[in-house]
Amino acid sequence: MHVLITGGTGFIGTALIPALQDDGWTITVLTRRPAQARALLPVAVQVVPDLDSVQQPVNAVVNLAGENLGERRWSRARKQAFIDSRVGLTQQLVQWMGRLQAPPAVLVSGSAVGYYGAQGNTPVDEHSTPHDEFQHRLCRDWEAAAQQAESLGVRVVRLRIGVVLDAGGGALQAMLTPFRLGLGAWLGHGRQWMAWIHRHDLVALIQLALAEPALQGPVNAVAPNPVTNRHFSKALGAALRRPVLLPVPAWVLRILVGEMAHLLLTGQRAVPAAAEAQGFHFAFPRIEAAFADIVARDP
Repeated sequence: MHVLITGGTGFIGTALIPALQDDGWTITVLTRRPAQARALLPVAVQVVPDLDSVQQPVNAVVNLAGENLGERRWSRARKQAFIDSRVGLTQQLVQWMGRLQAPPAVLVSGSAVGYYGAQGNTPVDEHSTPHDEFQHRLCRDWEAAAQQAESLGVRVVRLRIGVVLDAGGGALQAMLTPFRLGLGAWLGHGRQWMAWIHRHDLVALIQLALAEPALQGPVNAVAPNPVTNRHFSKALGAALRRPVLLPVPAWVLRILVGEMAHLLLTGQRAVPAAAEAQGFHFAFPRIEAAFADIVARDP
């Protein structure tokens, strides 16, 4: 079985690839930087710079590519890069699938819980009504591009991914140093909800999405116990045995990061209804267990 992966050199992709190799998949990674990818990825992984270089047949596609929303301040150009790297690339993938004599059986395409927009305290599952704002529109168009593959007979799974936690990268990478120094803080009032998932569980959920024919449509890739930002910060401080005493005021965040502060000061109380309906078992259902595992491996 042959899977094509975009975003294979990213935080999720580098953990997913060895797991899929253990499952017996042959893997091709599509990347704009093939030399860097070749140095990073296992020898058995084929690296290609464009879709025309992908060897056939392809049984599945995992689409994880996308510019990092939290890397720096948003500008009009940055927002367009978010759109191009998500919607544009997904459209290219579906167009390529349409040219194949035998399209892949399944497309697992990344999205985010940002699809729902700011939701306050309301629990959110895959059928909840979204709040219209930039992050919703970005995810909506991203998912719509992936859904076009359904007309080709492809089963499409749209993973609405929460904050991905693990050692060595992702959202925690910038947090660990200040928290270890006793400078950790919650953001604003701290009551905004955070939908999160341990990277181990996200990889396992992608494996399920590839293997389970009954799983399709939107899937919240989040742990079953979302937490408030204050709870999240206190739990991380406790895992590191450091105090977390004060907030970063909302006005400071708005000065520092501009429009992106909206992402940090609002959230989604998202739950994994579709995954749990398929009997998916979370190894890390609670934030305390997730942080204990991560801190133990990244002392």
